[in-house]
Amino acid sequence: MSRRRFLNLRAVPRGIWALGFVSLFMDTSSEMIHSLLPAFLVGTLGASVATLGLIEGVAEATASITKIFSGWISDWLGKRKVLVVLGYGLSALTKPIFPLALTPLEVLGARLADRVGKGVRGAPRDALVADISPPSIRGVAYGVRQGIDTVGAFLGPVVAMGLMLILAGDIRAVFAWAVVPALIAVALLVFGVDEPKRPETQTKRAAPMRWSEVRAMGAPFWSVVFVGMVFTLARFSEAFLVLRAQAVGLAVALVPVVLVVMNAVYSVVAPAAGGLSDRMDRRLVLLAGLAVLVFADLVLARSGGLSGVLIGVALWGLHMGLTQGILAALVADAAPERLRGTAFGVFNLASGVTLLGASILAGALWTLLGAAATFYAGAAFALIAAGGLVTVMRQKPAITTNE
Repeated sequence: MSRRRFLNLRAVPRGIWALGFVSLFMDTSSEMIHSLLPAFLVGTLGASVATLGLIEGVAEATASITKIFSGWISDWLGKRKVLVVLGYGLSALTKPIFPLALTPLEVLGARLADRVGKGVRGAPRDALVADISPPSIRGVAYGVRQGIDTVGAFLGPVVAMGLMLILAGDIRAVFAWAVVPALIAVALLVFGVDEPKRPETQTKRAAPMRWSEVRAMGAPFWSVVFVGMVFTLARFSEAFLVLRAQAVGLAVALVPVVLVVMNAVYSVVAPAAGGLSDRMDRRLVLLAGLAVLVFADLVLARSGGLSGVLIGVALWGLHMGLTQGILAALVADAAPERLRGTAFGVFNLASGVTLLGASILAGALWTLLGAAATFYAGAAFALIAAGGLVTVMRQKPAITTNE
């Protein structure tokens, strides 16, 4: 089977490609900031590593909490694009705050507003991908969108690194340039993505969200939520990868190379992993990703030099490519179609609250016991997640689509 046929890229709808490029430009903007934010907070503003963990955890948890409401609203309205535009627009408006920040509190405020924007767009966008894509290529569709998205995630650090050299290490000036790709993302979304019409039976729901419906989504959906939560305990903020590289001697101006390496691997692997998951039990691909995460954490914990840390970072990117699109496809497979936006919101809420705890724990372990303890704990949680996934696979058959 040829690579093209295996990935089935020709069958991926135009809207998926457009959403991918919207994510690419916004991620370029976000990662221009995020790749330098640990150095900015700790080095320029004098924040502690524990404070960094708190800011990252609270910010990501805020995004995930917001997703449950935006997902439900998109189900209730029968419209998703308006919320996606609102979310990307809010994130774009936060970008000018970062170069003006004078204290960690201002950075926290900007991160919270940015992550609210992410939360508003996240669940409706993920549900929109499923609305646009035929079930037979759902894994590829999520993989393609995630892969293009991740190109921005490594392009952002590359641009940041280049600007750091051109602008003589002026982090605030780099943050100011991040406004440009954010505005391009919003414009591309407005003019380049069309939302498919939904059947009349799935348009605006008369009743408010009922928790009885959420609870009754079924064992396949809740098994995905459970595995995703335990998995998130092992996948704390990538800010700790940046700090790990700095700890072994990486210069501040070259800090973005960490996210370049991680996201380059991630973007290449995600579409292929999605295509593979369309032809086998997706959970087997997810299990492989967890095994890679354990290995990545062990390498990061034990490496004393930059080359070893970058190998660990590349492995981290490999596990992301094997898992993130797969988890989204599993949610789309398991959720009732009329509650798809709500399902993504519930999943991301559970993952986000877990990420808050994971990032705070990672920061505390780093402060009290050192960097190695943080990554050893991540490896332990990844093993627990793998064990839970194996148990679920023994008890439940492969999840099939609802269409």
